[in-house]
Amino acid sequence: MLLFGLAGLLVGGVVSFRRQGLPPWTWISFGVLAAAALVAAYLLTLPA
Repeated sequence: MLLFGLAGLLVGGVVSFRRQGLPPWTWISFGVLAAAALVAAYLLTLPA
């Protein structure tokens, strides 16, 4: 659950950074981190 929340915060950062007109590397890096958090959260929910 914590990783899903972190991914949500990171996606919010992506949207905010794009609207502020910051350089693309900032919001792209936050998007990559959000995707990594979602993948990690999914993999941790799989049965062993």
